[in-house]
Amino acid sequence: MLYFTRARTIGIMLLCALGILLSLPNLAARPKFLPSFVPWTQVHLGLDLRGGSYLLLQLDFNAVVKQDLNSLVDQTRQAMRGASLGYTGLHADTANNSVVLQLLSPADAPAAQTALAKLISYGTGNAGPSVAINIAQSGSVAISIPQQALVARRSQAVDQSITIIQRRIDGSGVLNPQIARQGADEIVVQLPGVSDPERIRTLIGTTAHMTFQLVDTAADPSQPVPLGDEILPMQDDPNQKLVVFSNVSVDGSDLNNATAGTDPQSGQWVINFSLNSLGAREFSDVTTANVGKPFAIILDGKIIMAPNIREPITGGSGQITGNYTAQQATDLALLLRAGALPAPLNIIEEQSVGPELGADAIKAGALSLAVGFLLVLIFMATFYGLFGWFANIALVMNLVIMLAILSFLGATLTLPGMAGILLTLGMAVDANVLINERVREEVKAGRKPLAALEAGYKRAYGTIIDSNVTTLLAHVTLFIFGSPPVRGFAVTICVGIVTTLFTATVLVRLITSRWYISRRPATLPV
Repeated sequence: MLYFTRARTIGIMLLCALGILLSLPNLAARPKFLPSFVPWTQVHLGLDLRGGSYLLLQLDFNAVVKQDLNSLVDQTRQAMRGASLGYTGLHADTANNSVVLQLLSPADAPAAQTALAKLISYGTGNAGPSVAINIAQSGSVAISIPQQALVARRSQAVDQSITIIQRRIDGSGVLNPQIARQGADEIVVQLPGVSDPERIRTLIGTTAHMTFQLVDTAADPSQPVPLGDEILPMQDDPNQKLVVFSNVSVDGSDLNNATAGTDPQSGQWVINFSLNSLGAREFSDVTTANVGKPFAIILDGKIIMAPNIREPITGGSGQITGNYTAQQATDLALLLRAGALPAPLNIIEEQSVGPELGADAIKAGALSLAVGFLLVLIFMATFYGLFGWFANIALVMNLVIMLAILSFLGATLTLPGMAGILLTLGMAVDANVLINERVREEVKAGRKPLAALEAGYKRAYGTIIDSNVTTLLAHVTLFIFGSPPVRGFAVTICVGIVTTLFTATVLVRLITSRWYISRRPATLPV
């Protein structure tokens, strides 16, 4: 148990040196001579330590279903027209999550079944068919979305929202955001160090769905709108409204890029955008066919601008003008680049933690950690003498390696995480207490120093492994099923258990072995 080959000794020392190197970023800036491939990452401070904003968002899934039903209405219309089948009363039944229509001739039921079967698709996993088609003998048709498909669609919409929120926050410059799903349709967003929570709230909450639609100049906004039209307000003046065709000429999903800039002639801030190949072709077709007509640019149901088409735009790029400030233009360009949310997100809980409160938490946590660490060192040195100092050296290295692993992983440290570190130090001492007590028992039993050390480590080893493995399994379960604060606690404990097993059963043995070889004591100082 106390024999170490030269290669094993060098490997242990290199591992300790690597731990020191990886923990240094938390204490000093990156040295210039360090090669670029060597990682230099810090442990980030969480919301409760650094201050910032906490948001709990809920996806408006009813809006997602409504959009899907409207899309299903269009697909049904195209399928029925393609099969030359007569029908009436095509509409979305939101109460039953279905699209219904009535065949003009019930005898067309088999042909309608064949035509509408093309609407059925199958997702990955156990999502099942996307729609279920039911045609009654009377000729009434119901195309419903099954419950299994709704569950899969909800999960997909939440995942898509998380991805888009991540893009928006990354583009805003916020460092180390934490974005995670909670429940079926909720998203937790933690933003440490946010200085302008109102701006971030707007970035997250804006759906940012942009469309290009032609203006119906023949319709009067003060009169009932014709079928196929809709009335939308202007973004700058909600009292001013225009009638636009409901048909979307170009969708914002075809945007390739959007950047903020200034107009060289007016000096005002504008948003320059470009479309992908499909969007550029559609944009070219609609502007070529409608020269001289107003073309509305619509964002989240409000008309940003409705300029007249002076000439065909074939380059697939354009410019959005308005009374924008530099920040507004930058944020709008960021929203368009990140993509539109599948549905609105409602803020159901919001908390703000000031940096002063975070600073107080850091001081209190650091003080408790320092006091606890110092008491442990004094206890070990007092009760176990020289072997207690060996344990203290390993304890310090345990803390260094734990910090190195958390830094390498880019972990975020919270108050529960600091509590986990302190608890880990106590658990690490338990392992050394077991070893030293076993050695004492062997000395009292009359064994020689080397035999007492060998037997003490060997007998304590199994107990240490069993206790740490069971603790590890418990905290892995906490990480899987716990909330974010509990997960932070569980991560530090799990990392601490791994470092404890190394320092208590390997590093302390190495130190003890080198001491015994150099001194050859007649009695052990226990």
